[in-house]
Amino acid sequence: FMFNVLNSVVSLSRRKPEMVEPVVIKLSELMRYMLYETNDSSVPLEREALYLESYIDLQKIRFGNDISISYVQDVHKKGMHIEPMLLIPFVENAFKHGVGLVENPSIEINLSSNEKGLFFSVKNKVSPSSRLEKKDDSSGIGLTNVKRRLELLHPNHQLKIRETEKEYIVELSIEA
Repeated sequence: FMFNVLNSVVSLSRRKPEMVEPVVIKLSELMRYMLYETNDSSVPLEREALYLESYIDLQKIRFGNDISISYVQDVHKKGMHIEPMLLIPFVENAFKHGVGLVENPSIEINLSSNEKGLFFSVKNKVSPSSRLEKKDDSSGIGLTNVKRRLELLHPNHQLKIRETEKEYIVELSIEA
C-alpha cells in the first residue's frame, strides 16, 4: 500500500503538483494512526471510522474518476470500542480486487452503529475473469487473520462473505 501511494505521489508531482500536498497529509494521518494509536487493544469506533475515511479519501485521489467509491458512515453509538485495524483489510481487498480489469469499477462501504452493535459492509464489482485467476501464496492471509481475530475477540459476531459473478460482498455485524 505504502509503495503504491508513494508511486502515486511521484506521478501526481508530474501531472498535478497541486495534489501532492493533500495526498502527503492524508498519508501522514494514516501513518500516525497506524504507528501511534493502534497500540491499545481497542480504539473508539469513531476513530477507526476516521481512519477508514482517510484511507478511502486517499484512494479517491489516487484513482480519480476511474472508479466510483461510496463511503457512508452512520456511527451513533458513542463510546463503542473496536480493535484497531479490524475493518481495513476488507476495504483494502475491495481496492485490490475491485479495480484493474473490472469494467466500470465501483466500491460501496457502509459503517453504522447503534445500541445493538455495529454493522459493516463492503461491496465491490469483480471481473468475471478474476474468478479464474490463480491466486498467489499470500492471497487470503489478511482475511484469515481477520476471521481469527473476530473469533477470539467477538465470539458473537456474524461475518458473511459471498461472491457472485459480478460482485464480492462482505457483511459484518458485531454485537455491542
